[in-house]
Amino acid sequence: MTQAGSNAELTDLLIVGGGVNGAAIARDAAGRGLSVQLVEQHDLAQHTSSASTKLIHGGLRYLEYYEFRLVREALIEREKLLGIAPHIIWPLEFVLPHEKHLRPAWMIRAGLFLYDHLAKRKALPASRAISFAAHPAGGVLQPSYKRGFTYADCWVEDSRLVVLNAMDAAERGAQINTRCKLLSARPEGGLWLARTEAGPIAARAMVNAAGPWVAEVLSRKLGRNTENNVRMIKGSHIVTKRLYEGEEAFILQNPDGRIVFVIPYERNFSLIGTTDVPFDADPDKVEISPEETAYLCAAVSRYFRKPVTPADVVWSYAGVRPLYDDNATEAKAVTRDYVLDLTHDEATPPLLSVFGGKITTSRKLAEHALEKLLPAMGRPVGSSWTGDAVLPGGDFTDFNKYLTEFQGRFPSLPLDLARRLVRAYGTRAERFAGTNMGEDLGGGVSEAELAYLARHEWVRSAEDVLWRRSRLGLHVPEGTAARIDDYLGQAVLSG
Repeated sequence: MTQAGSNAELTDLLIVGGGVNGAAIARDAAGRGLSVQLVEQHDLAQHTSSASTKLIHGGLRYLEYYEFRLVREALIEREKLLGIAPHIIWPLEFVLPHEKHLRPAWMIRAGLFLYDHLAKRKALPASRAISFAAHPAGGVLQPSYKRGFTYADCWVEDSRLVVLNAMDAAERGAQINTRCKLLSARPEGGLWLARTEAGPIAARAMVNAAGPWVAEVLSRKLGRNTENNVRMIKGSHIVTKRLYEGEEAFILQNPDGRIVFVIPYERNFSLIGTTDVPFDADPDKVEISPEETAYLCAAVSRYFRKPVTPADVVWSYAGVRPLYDDNATEAKAVTRDYVLDLTHDEATPPLLSVFGGKITTSRKLAEHALEKLLPAMGRPVGSSWTGDAVLPGGDFTDFNKYLTEFQGRFPSLPLDLARRLVRAYGTRAERFAGTNMGEDLGGGVSEAELAYLARHEWVRSAEDVLWRRSRLGLHVPEGTAARIDDYLGQAVLSG
């Protein structure tokens, strides 16, 4: 090694990217005994992984593109993730109104039959046909819709899934470096010698899980070329005041062949999304366009009795999906499957680049990544383990039962606050909940909760707290963000 290399910290695996795929790979690798360093240029889940539709699902519409393997894998993962993270993942009923001019009923029935039977179901009910004369959704939809179907998928707190994977990785020995850029890396002496903002790192293998930046990392940071490309697709969402009282979600078919979800969100709101728009600008500067807002409002107004207009939007967000480029002609048809590109020869230590993927399959993607990497590193693959090991705070089976137990332990907490804490942290909430939680900085965000977040979840700013570790930004009073920033600033100064 060079002099710079001799000062580098040696690790088995260096992972670039703190989204859901990078965090899941870090967790799996650390659990198999590898030393792991992860570098993320911003906060965990700051980009694509916090800008999803918040669903753990098989992808019903992917069946139209014959993505049977992907759908089956996702359906299997749906049950596994529900089992290991019951605090941040829960079942959700979807109502699909039948629009005979778009897809015939037989096609929908066939798709739902496949959806029910491509993988075993334990926790979720089968699909069924319904009449809107008898189903509560009939009061939401325009009277012209007479019948439809229901099926089940799951909701997920997407950015919390990333954080919990990173936490579990850290508790198994991984080092998670947020706000730390990879500057460059090159092969030297059988290792990857990387320069990062935290200092030099020498790694036996690297994973490029940089999401929308995966191609940039390859070309600019590593000086590598690949035949695989990323096709960046912007997906945008709008949030309105709650559009209906029920807890069911809707999946609405559009004349252009796309679908739009309407989902109960954060108790008092409805989440509407998503769009599929080709994107070729800076992924760090992505926002919804007026045309996308109008498109989503029109999609809901086509079905609901009460129209939705852009004036009803209280918040919106957009993210860039780094999909594997399969040369599909339309954005909606681009595969949601993933490709793992492994480079390894006498001159190059193992380098695995992740193209594509989705939140639902992140755990399985990590398994596949280790199955490729470990032989290239001369290590035994060993047994997969992440599908049965609960994520931090998920060591209970029944949410309502545990919430009752939690309330019994901390009777001074209001019910709404107790429920929020258990939904966010599961059993880990017991580490800071109690009668002495310090000052309430607004909307129930206490000093004790912030101290926990800063110590265990890499929180450095109010944005981290209010828009990624939670969506409390929709609820807290004005001035809360400034008070949180002041508190976190003092916490950093005090060490």
